[in-house]
Amino acid sequence: MKIAILGTGIVGNTIATKLVQIGHQVAMGSRDAKGAAAQEWLRSVGGKGQSATFADAAAFGEMVFNCTNGANSLAALRLAGASNLRGKILVDVANPLEFSNGALTLTISNTDSLGEQIQREFPDAKVVKALNTVNCAVMINPSLAPGDHQLFISGNDPAAKSQVAADISQWFGWKRENIIDLGDITGARAAEMYLPFWLRLMNVLGTPNFNVCLAVGPKS
Repeated sequence: MKIAILGTGIVGNTIATKLVQIGHQVAMGSRDAKGAAAQEWLRSVGGKGQSATFADAAAFGEMVFNCTNGANSLAALRLAGASNLRGKILVDVANPLEFSNGALTLTISNTDSLGEQIQREFPDAKVVKALNTVNCAVMINPSLAPGDHQLFISGNDPAAKSQVAADISQWFGWKRENIIDLGDITGARAAEMYLPFWLRLMNVLGTPNFNVCLAVGPKS
């Protein structure tokens, strides 16, 4: 499959590298296709991918992953172009985090989410919020956290969510039954607001390689 990865940070790099390794055609998009981060990634995969602008990567991809910094995601997606996203699954991995007064805070919460903002601005894209509740290493290798544990997805298009769940399972090794559908794109609020708790847990545990496991009792 032709896949666009928007963003050259550690999340985009990790997902793009894994997808190249399992045989997909990957274009990594950034503001500058010849930027140092994009070129370093290209060297790291032996030239088997391509670096591109946001727009060229989005045009290339049959599926698009938003791995940009959440505070800048809308700006990056505008550069990618609505016409290049139209009709495509847009997997939103980003979290709306920023440093404020020395602390990491959410820029959007409670009554809105980054996933919803992206879907509103790009109504012809099929936005699926996914993978944002785990560290990027766990995203592509769930065995780093032993045993069964869960991922969460949300989005307005049931077929798009089903495809994303199937792809995550096939590409990254997640058990299909451990991918929990939170419903429409408003489910992104809960997934994004989990991040402050995740960050606290990471500090307590001393590692980012963990996840949550749901223990579900009988329905009353």
